[in-house]
Amino acid sequence: MLAQIHSCAVVGLEAQPIRVEVDIARGLERVTLVGLPDVAVRESSERVRAAIVNSGYPFPDHRMTINLAPADIRKEGSAYDLPIALGILAAMGQVSSALDDVLVLGELSLDGQVRHVNGVLPIASMAHKAGFCRLFVPAQDAAEAALVGEIEVYPVDSLGHLVDHLSGRQPILRHTHTLPFNPALPPAWPVDFQDIKGQEHAKRALEIACAGCHNVLMVGVPGSGKTLLARALPSILPRLTLAEALEITRIYSVADALPAGEPLLKMRPFRAPHHTISHAGLVGGGRSPRPGEISLAHRGVLFLDELPEFSTRCLETLRQPLEDKIVTISRASGSLTFPAAFQAIAAMNPCPCGYYGDDTQSCTCSLSAVQRYQQRISGPLLDRIDIHLAMGRVPFQKLAGVESGEDSATVRTRVEAARQVQAERFQQWGRPHVLVNGDMGPAELQVFCPLDNAGRELLRAAMRQLNLTGRAYHRLLKLGRTIADLAGESQVLVQHLAEALQYRPRPASW
Repeated sequence: MLAQIHSCAVVGLEAQPIRVEVDIARGLERVTLVGLPDVAVRESSERVRAAIVNSGYPFPDHRMTINLAPADIRKEGSAYDLPIALGILAAMGQVSSALDDVLVLGELSLDGQVRHVNGVLPIASMAHKAGFCRLFVPAQDAAEAALVGEIEVYPVDSLGHLVDHLSGRQPILRHTHTLPFNPALPPAWPVDFQDIKGQEHAKRALEIACAGCHNVLMVGVPGSGKTLLARALPSILPRLTLAEALEITRIYSVADALPAGEPLLKMRPFRAPHHTISHAGLVGGGRSPRPGEISLAHRGVLFLDELPEFSTRCLETLRQPLEDKIVTISRASGSLTFPAAFQAIAAMNPCPCGYYGDDTQSCTCSLSAVQRYQQRISGPLLDRIDIHLAMGRVPFQKLAGVESGEDSATVRTRVEAARQVQAERFQQWGRPHVLVNGDMGPAELQVFCPLDNAGRELLRAAMRQLNLTGRAYHRLLKLGRTIADLAGESQVLVQHLAEALQYRPRPASW
């Protein structure tokens, strides 16, 4: 007897429907699994056998063929356990309900319990678009699947529970989406801006960076507060919109990185990989490519501490995502594209010992060692950074002072107001794909960043004296537009461009 069950495969960030076909024929007992399965799928036959028997159902003692179609898509993971088991029971006549509009996925334990699988959110989205009416998922994944909101989601605890539901003996209650989207901030952050003494110019620069999603490089001696400022950055990031939250959750679902009990991420990601990270870990990859740190930082922050210590391959690979906001991973079987619209925040010392240019402690590095250290960061990568900050020591008077600066909530209010101005501007002019000033291309710069005569003269002199590239010119305009938004100005004025120029690196320092 032949039975067909619908399931799903996740390729990159997209889900593709899979049809599980089970045929039971006369002959010696044998299970043949075909359809380009990987090792985990091939091992499913033993898990399924034990789960069926331990759930109180007979396992067929005939020849059985299981086909996962289409056969040209590689099947990976353990999510096919439950549809295979259901297909076997349907072929044996144990399940009488119609299964044409049903999509099933889940891993089985040996006692028939259904376990968590990854990628449920993109699977639920695909199921709705493909016309499926019902989706059966592991109970702990039901809240994530219900985020789609337009498909019936049923939480399954065990194989026997599912069979009883389909047979009408014990219905499973449909899981309804009751999770309101309220991107409320936690009551306290590990580091607040008011707790950081001194470095007012750096705080101002980070406020501008967050308002327009600009990239930042902080260069300074050890103990000048680079890492502390970066750790405080999430406290001034604007709250997520629902569309951004779903984008991020989709990536984390596929990467199996969602926190337990949180089907929808409500905070912007802050990723801080160690400099020993591999190329695949940073960019994404593997035999079947998975998202890397730059994709997990989508719509959030990627903090790269000790920037020159990262491998040259990792650093140079960042150039394309910083420009295009996506990363493409190519394999012999095809190419996959992951989103990578992150804000890069990097920190480094000026030399191996860390004290080159310090007024208090002398540097022990030779000039050639300093040059080699600084040249680990290539010119093209530096050109993609909007804000370059030279940070010195914080004087004792400020460290020991009792005065506190602005708290993060006050700064975040200004950042959110600037982001709102940008969103309304781009929406009004028919650019919904552009969310922040940092995403603007040359066409948007011509529309939103017109200059008066004073501004043009200032930039003409800056281009000549600082040897700026065309990319640096465009990034100056984006930065000036953000500074104007924070100031509540509709036009980019010369004072906004002058402040933006202060964040360009000086030739003498590199």
